[in-house]
Amino acid sequence: PSTPIEEIVASVYAEVLGVERVGADDDFFALGGNSLLATQVAARIGAALDARVPVRVIFEAATVAGLATKVEQHAGSGGRKALVAGPRPDRIPLSLAQQRMWFLNQFDPASSVYNIPAAIRLTGDLDVAALRQAVADLVARHEILRTIYPQTPDGPVQQVLAADEVPIGLAPARVDAADLSAAVTAVVAAGFDVTSEVPFRVELFEVASANADDPTEHVLAFVAHHISSDGWSMGPLTRDLVLAYEARSRGEAPAMAPLPVQYADYSLWQREVLGSESDPNSLISQQAEYWRGTLAALPDELPLPVDRPRPAQASYRGATFAFDIDADLHAGLEQLAQRHNSTLFMVVHAALAVLLARLSGTSDIAIGTPVAGRGEAELDDLIGMFVNTLVLRTEVEPGTPFDALLAEVRRTDVAAFGHADLPFERLVELLDPVRSAARHPLFQVMLVLQNMVQATLELPGLTVSGIDPQVSAAKFDLQITLAEQPGAQGLSVVIGYATDLFDESTVRNFASRFRRILTSIVADATAVVGDIDVLAPGERDQVLSAWNAPGAWVPGATLPDVIAEQAWLRPDAVAIRFGDTSLTFGQLQSRANRVARALIAQGAGPESVVAVAVSRTEELPVALLGVLTAGAAYLPIDTTYPVQRLEFMLGDAAPVCVLTTADERDAVPAGELPVVVLADAQDYSDAPVGDADRVAPLRPDNLAYVIYTSGSTGVPKGVGVAHRNVM
Repeated sequence: PSTPIEEIVASVYAEVLGVERVGADDDFFALGGNSLLATQVAARIGAALDARVPVRVIFEAATVAGLATKVEQHAGSGGRKALVAGPRPDRIPLSLAQQRMWFLNQFDPASSVYNIPAAIRLTGDLDVAALRQAVADLVARHEILRTIYPQTPDGPVQQVLAADEVPIGLAPARVDAADLSAAVTAVVAAGFDVTSEVPFRVELFEVASANADDPTEHVLAFVAHHISSDGWSMGPLTRDLVLAYEARSRGEAPAMAPLPVQYADYSLWQREVLGSESDPNSLISQQAEYWRGTLAALPDELPLPVDRPRPAQASYRGATFAFDIDADLHAGLEQLAQRHNSTLFMVVHAALAVLLARLSGTSDIAIGTPVAGRGEAELDDLIGMFVNTLVLRTEVEPGTPFDALLAEVRRTDVAAFGHADLPFERLVELLDPVRSAARHPLFQVMLVLQNMVQATLELPGLTVSGIDPQVSAAKFDLQITLAEQPGAQGLSVVIGYATDLFDESTVRNFASRFRRILTSIVADATAVVGDIDVLAPGERDQVLSAWNAPGAWVPGATLPDVIAEQAWLRPDAVAIRFGDTSLTFGQLQSRANRVARALIAQGAGPESVVAVAVSRTEELPVALLGVLTAGAAYLPIDTTYPVQRLEFMLGDAAPVCVLTTADERDAVPAGELPVVVLADAQDYSDAPVGDADRVAPLRPDNLAYVIYTSGSTGVPKGVGVAHRNVM
C-alpha cells in the first residue's frame, strides 16, 4: 500500500481475514472474503475514516487500491457514532433483536426452540474447582450471562445482576454411560423464563465406568437462550473459558484485557445509531423504506411439496439430513463465483432459489439468511445476541439463463447486506404479514453459509471432544447449512427440516435435486433455469412410462374428488391467492359446496353444462369448482367478447343455466336461461356433496368442461373434455 487510505484498507483486510500481508493489488474475495465479512470490512474502514462506508463498494472494487479510491470520497464525512461504554439510564432497554426473543419466550417459557446448546466430553484429570472458578470468571466477564429481563410498566428491561448473585454449583452428577444422552438433553432442552431466570445454564456430569483403571470422564453441558447469545458467541465463550481454566488450574486469576463494552452499552448505542422512525432521515427510517418496497406483496407461504398438511401450530420438532459436496464441485462453484464477480454464497443462493422455484411451481422466492451483526471491532470478543436475519427475494423465471439470474441475485444480496441494520423483528412488525403459529413469518427456508472459524477447546491435562446434544428444533420448514471442509476440500451440507411436514426420504430427494442443479450450473452457467434437469437418471422414463401407458389414469378420480381430498388432508393450506385475499382448501371447498347445491337446484348435473361468467378473482375458482362438484361441466364465458360470439356459444352449448356475479349479470346475453348469482348461493348448505345429492352419479367419463376455439372457418368450435382426460 502506498497511500494512508490504502494502508487502512490493507490493515482491515488482514485483521478480518486473518492474513499476515496484504498488497495493494490483493483482492478481498480472492483472499477468502465473503458477503458476510464484507459488512465487517465496511464498518471498520468507516470507523477509521469517520464515515459510513456502503458495503456495496467492496463488491464494486475489491482490491486494496480500488477500494481505497472508492472510499476516499467518504473519508471524514462523519455521521458515525463510536461504540463506547458510557452512562446508563436507570432502565436499560432491550436491543431490537432481543425484543422478539423476549416476546417469543413469554409466549412459551418452557420451549427450547431458541436454546443454543453445547456439550463437551472431558477425559483425564479434570480440576473441578478450577472449572467452577473458570465458569464464574466467564459470567463475571460477560454481563449478558447474568442479565434478566423483567417486565416493567415501560416494557421489558435489562437488569444486570452482580456476579455473586448467579449460583454456579458444578458439583459433578454421576450418571451411567447409557443414561448420559438423556441427562444432557434434559439440561439443554429445558426452557428459561427470562423475566426471572438468568438465560445461561451449565451442568457437569461424571460418567460412571465399570473399569477403575479407565481415565476419569466428565461431560460439561451448557446452554444459553438466544436472547443472550448467538452462534458467533461460541468463539469468545470458548476462548475465555479456556484462558480462565488454564489460569485457575495454576492457582492464578485469569489475566484477560477488560472488554471495551458490554451488551447493555451496545443496546443503547444501537438505538442511537438507528435513530427514530419518526425522523424520515434516520437510518432506521431509510432502511425500513427500502424493505417495504423490496418485500411488498410478498406471498405469505412458499408452497413446497410436503408429506403432511401443515398443522395449525408448529411443534418445532425437527431432524437433519447431511451430505457432502466433493472438492471438485466445490472448486467449480468457487470458480463460477469468481468469473461472475460474485461469492460462493451468491452462487448457492441462486441455485437454491432455482430448486425452490422448481419444487413449488412458483417464481417469487424468499429465502432467509443470518448476518453476524458484528461490524464494529468492539464486538469481536463479546457474547451477545447480535445476529440479524435478512430476507432475500428473487424472481425466478423459467426462461432466464442461470448467469443472468446470478447477476440479479448478486444485486439483491448486495443491496440486502447494505440494509442489514434494521432488525428482522422490527421488519416483521412494519410489514405486518398475516401471522400464523404454523409457519415462520416472511420466509420458511433459511440458507446459512458457515464462515466462522470453528472454536476449539484445549484444556491442560484433558482430552476434549464434542458431543451432539441431540436437540433438533426446527424454526423453519427447511434450513440448508453449508460449511467449508478444512483446506477448502469440499463442503458439508446439513438440511434441517420440520418433521411436521417432511419425511427424511423427501428431504433426501430435495438434496439430490439440489446437487444436480449445482453440477449443472458449474458445467454450463448459461443454462436456462427451467431446462436444468432435476430428475435422477431413469426417473424421467419411469414417470413418463407410468403416466402415459395406454389406458393409464387415476382410478375412479374426478376433479372434485382430488380437490375434496386436499380439503380433507390440509384444510388450512392456502389454495387460492388473489391480491391480498387468500382462500384455504377448506374455505374453497365449503364455498364450492354451496354453489354446487344452488346449481343442482337448477337441474345441473353430469353431462349438462353451466356457463360461468366470473372475472379472474378468488370467486372464479369457487364458481368452477362449484360446477364440477354439482357434477356438471363448466363453459367459461368472457364478457369482454363480442355479444354475437357469446350468443353463439350459449346457443350451441345449451347450458342449463348461467353462473355469474351481480356485477357481471347484465353483461351476459342470457336470454331465457336461468341465472344463478354467486352471492345467492350463501343460502345453501356447505355440507359435502356426493352422488346421492346429485341428479345422477358422477363418473370419470363425464364432461368436466367445454371450451370454444376460434374454429378453422371462423365459427367458434366447442371441444368437450372429460374428467378422465384431465386426470
